[in-house]
Amino acid sequence: MKEIRIDLPTVTLRSLTWAPVGGAPDDAPLAVLLHGFPDTALTWRHLGPALAAEGWRVVAPFTRGYAPSGISSDGAGHIAALMDDAVGIHRALGGGPDAALVGHDWGAITANALAAHPDSPFSRVVALAVPPFVSLRSAAMLQALPRQLRNSWYIAFNRLPVLPERTLDRVVPRLWRTWSPGYEASADLPAVLAAIADPAHRRAVVGYYRALTSPFRPPPRYRAWRGAEMQLPRMPILYLHGAQDGCLDPRLAALAAAHLPPGSETGLIDGAGHFLQLEQPDEVNRRVLEFLGSPEGTQDGKPAAPSL
Repeated sequence: MKEIRIDLPTVTLRSLTWAPVGGAPDDAPLAVLLHGFPDTALTWRHLGPALAAEGWRVVAPFTRGYAPSGISSDGAGHIAALMDDAVGIHRALGGGPDAALVGHDWGAITANALAAHPDSPFSRVVALAVPPFVSLRSAAMLQALPRQLRNSWYIAFNRLPVLPERTLDRVVPRLWRTWSPGYEASADLPAVLAAIADPAHRRAVVGYYRALTSPFRPPPRYRAWRGAEMQLPRMPILYLHGAQDGCLDPRLAALAAAHLPPGSETGLIDGAGHFLQLEQPDEVNRRVLEFLGSPEGTQDGKPAAPSL
């Protein structure tokens, strides 16, 4: 594992990388791994090496606002800005049409939105813990709604002025305890708190939630991506959800499955909560590797399904 710097037009991202085993790093297909809240690129310490061992060139950025990455010059925390960053990483690293995108939590929101956008450069997408929003529009959602509203208190809290930034030291450990019951997060929490140690980074990270209800559109450079998060994916995706997730009700996975494109796969991961890639890494790695297939574009010896 190495750390690299990627300079994008509005933000500098520090990223962890894993080089493909037995291949030329610059020529191998690219896999971009996006973390969520409250987390860091270290969340991919199991999946990153597993993908590299199969021949992928893996990069996992600390997304905008999470140190050691910088604060964006435009202050945007919109989903469209996160999409633009992912596409910027693809462009900066010379990603090809065979590139894969894997996201968890906010990273999954970004990945789902890019899977729905016709200009996305990624051909294979995996989302963990957050399904495409529009896939949940059904009467069955009403059954999960009361519990989900209780679980989602932090979203409204993070939109408040000032208070979230002042209390993240207490809120973040609480979220990890309730979202992934029984998981020992001692290897994760220090890194998360270090990534949001100063007021500017805290404000940027909480800004993701404030942008959700902002009356202002994203800055002009991001507007081509705007609204994709409310569309269904245009390509098959893999969606995985922890069976004991204390953040998003596990019943949402079944609701999402009925609305995803043909060729998509979904699964509940037993023994895992919200941070399933850390709690059950062997099973998550297996499912992701099977879905993505080899970097050369094959699955089980057959050509992978083309993107739409």
